[in-house]
Amino acid sequence: EVDWEAVFAGQEATHVDLPTYPFQRQRYWPEAMVLPAAGVLDPVDAQFWDAVEQGDLAALAATLDLEEVPDSPLGEVLPALSSWRRQRRENAAADSLRYRISWKPLAENTASPSGTWLLVAPGTGAAGDVVEAVAEGMRGLGVDVVRCVTGDVLDRAALAGELTAALGGRTAVEGVLSLCALDEEPVPGLPEVTAGLAATLALTQALGDADVAAPLWCLTRGAVSTAPADGVAHPAQAQVWGLGRVAALEHPDRWGGLIDLPEVLDERAVARLGALLAAGGDEDQLAVRSAGVLARRLLPAPATAAGRAWEPEGTVLLTGGTGAIGARVARRLGGSGAEHVVLIGRSGLRAPGAERLRDELAGTGVRVTVAACDVADRDELAALVSKLIADGERITAVLHAAGELDDGVVDALTPERLARALRAKVAGARNLHEATRELDLSAFVLFSGVAGTVGGIGQGAFAAAGAYLDAFAEHRRGLGLTATSIAWGPWAEGGPALDDDTFLERTSRRGLAALPTEPALTALCRAVAQDGPAQLVADIAWDRFGPALTAARPSPLIDDVPQMREIARAAEQAGDTGTDDTAEFRRAVAELSDVELGQMLLELVRTEAAGALGYTDIEAIGPKRLFRDLGFESLTAVELRNRLSTRTGLRLPVTLAFDHPTPVVLAAFLKGEVGRDAEPQTVPVLAELDRLEASLATLSADRTARHRITARLRDILAGWDEEPAGGDGAAVAEKLQSASADEVLAFIDNELGAS
Repeated sequence: EVDWEAVFAGQEATHVDLPTYPFQRQRYWPEAMVLPAAGVLDPVDAQFWDAVEQGDLAALAATLDLEEVPDSPLGEVLPALSSWRRQRRENAAADSLRYRISWKPLAENTASPSGTWLLVAPGTGAAGDVVEAVAEGMRGLGVDVVRCVTGDVLDRAALAGELTAALGGRTAVEGVLSLCALDEEPVPGLPEVTAGLAATLALTQALGDADVAAPLWCLTRGAVSTAPADGVAHPAQAQVWGLGRVAALEHPDRWGGLIDLPEVLDERAVARLGALLAAGGDEDQLAVRSAGVLARRLLPAPATAAGRAWEPEGTVLLTGGTGAIGARVARRLGGSGAEHVVLIGRSGLRAPGAERLRDELAGTGVRVTVAACDVADRDELAALVSKLIADGERITAVLHAAGELDDGVVDALTPERLARALRAKVAGARNLHEATRELDLSAFVLFSGVAGTVGGIGQGAFAAAGAYLDAFAEHRRGLGLTATSIAWGPWAEGGPALDDDTFLERTSRRGLAALPTEPALTALCRAVAQDGPAQLVADIAWDRFGPALTAARPSPLIDDVPQMREIARAAEQAGDTGTDDTAEFRRAVAELSDVELGQMLLELVRTEAAGALGYTDIEAIGPKRLFRDLGFESLTAVELRNRLSTRTGLRLPVTLAFDHPTPVVLAAFLKGEVGRDAEPQTVPVLAELDRLEASLATLSADRTARHRITARLRDILAGWDEEPAGGDGAAVAEKLQSASADEVLAFIDNELGAS
């Protein structure tokens, strides 16, 4: 409480009315404490802590103005103080890498959708009550609902035909609403893949094949948790959230979003769903609940209590333990208290480096078992766990790091490729849960990836697996069991970086630096100790990562990250009003000559290609150099397509950079796609009509004057239809060039033939 009388004592302060004009949008209240960079201290403080970290008793005594004497108590304290300081810095570095998901309530709106919407339902009739409730609810809101039922979810061509037939040849619909995710039955022959995920993939592809540009909204029910009391009932449906976050980046022009429905789908819930679909906007990861509508947000994870971290004990199971990351985790487990580490992998001791790792760990006094076991095989895993228990092993923790990548853009994915990426991650997590759910575990840790949390071009299958693991951790928590899912950024000493020499370079360009091993492992132990089911651990440079993620489509998901708020505030103070790039492009197209347009498009292609590759200078992008030789592959090609689509407003194919292999050829293609319908001699008139429209919008006129202006404009249109082509556009432009608002009226009367 502030004592205002004391604050203004003796200043003759008085109460005044608030200003009657709207407040300027400038924030004064602190939203997050900005900590000084590590090591930025007062010189005396720096001298003190330097002496502590170096363990230099003489320097410490001098700093404190004390005489150094033998057997001084200071000498006994210094080692403990030095260790505390070092641990504090390590913990702070680890905590700075951790993020969590939160859900932000949104203001209610009463908008209602309109027009024709395509409702795509599962082919098996799964969750038919939900499908009917949504269909009837949308009709009750005044929507013309056209229904389509997915057939063979493995055949995108057949689904494209069904879509075309359902629409009767139309492609101009307001939106597409998919309930496919509700079908959790496995695809025949591919038990790792749900029919809902396969159908969502086929639908995303088929809509493009059928040239339906309307936004696709995918609905789930019970796939996400918005609060501790709001558990995840259907983690399998969360796979569609992972795939959808990638589809949003690869097909921003025809993606709507993801909406999770409540278990009870009453009239109010359907009305809220309709309002979200009608509102449009940038929010694309939403949940409808009885209390309202919530939007998904990424936030820094709160720091774990000082010194608190998970300490393993007893027997720990580690899947993928002989892999690059698994080996490093195994070393940390052995050095942190685990008595017995069981390394589980399909190849067992045949895996490269497995024997050497076993011997290394055994040399530290830790018992090590390397078990050949396929975690995706339920019976095989259950047999291993049963044998360990029968041998008297006390299993206290499970860490699931096994996984297999099968990266590719959404348009190139197949159910078979989904199955390869999901097998170890999804089936393995489920099998580990079933095999150990009766044990008293201190940790059940699932290794996910950053793509499952925020999306990543070309990582649709991996993102689906990661989103499932996050949801499954929430599901286990709802059952009263321990669980932590960690979505990792790239590791400096493991994972895909070992298989692809350019991987770390590409991710770094996009603001995702490689995680140093020791801080990453410390973050792992601190994340497990914190009471949160899902976290992201990544070294993110937001000044690069934010713009890269939002290059083709806004992402409110990261709006509340403190660094992104600072970037937005700095842009606002610099006067960056977020001008519509597409509008500027269209104006340029209308005003430039044919030669100038070609030059502008070539510069545009080179600029965006440089941006996609992380260059700051377009000189690195030679006009006739092959994109392939410049380093473009599928991921950067999609990013270039997204950048050009954002700037031009054109719908461009994912294969743009491969179909038109050099900047010159691509610029020529774009020139043809622009499709200017105005000849150069009419450009001045079009530009001046824009000025006329702006003048009329700001003109103050009474009702009589407005009628008079309207009548004159109608006469102009009538005269245009009657007059032969070939009027002097340049003369018209010259007269309008310097016309004021008042002169516009005189011009209409005197120059355009109105009477």
